Amino acid sequence: MSTAAPRPRSVSKPAPDLTSRAYWNGTIKMSLSKFFILSVLHQNPMHGYDVARAVERTTNGCCSPTEGTIYPALREFEEGGYVTSEAEIVSGRERKVYTLTDKGREAFKVAVEAWMEVTQALLASKRVVTRDPGGCCP
Repeated sequence: MSTAAPRPRSVSKPAPDLTSRAYWNGTIKMSLSKFFILSVLHQNPMHGYDVARAVERTTNGCCSPTEGTIYPALREFEEGGYVTSEAEIVSGRERKVYTLTDKGREAFKVAVEAWMEVTQALLASKRVVTRDPGGCCP
């Protein structure tokens, strides 16, 4: 006679607090990091540290990607043919300078179009939330 082995208990994760601004800020930052990396590289070739600072400046600090975000994204972009890199010696240290390819420029264009659609939906949602509850029309 065989007995079933006891099932291991799953550890449940606490549900995220969807009323927390920090939760939504984190979600937004994760989603937009790759977009803004393409955006700043669309303007100029640069090395990873400069990419991070340029993204931070471009977004007024809203999106501040860390090295743990920047370098895996740049590696993914390079593997996909969206950027190329070239070694450069700066103050005796070798740095990779990343340049957007034509494929990367096309990806950025598509990303802008996609985010603009989302932006329009967000603006419409804001109008729904902020409209006068006593009024009949948006």
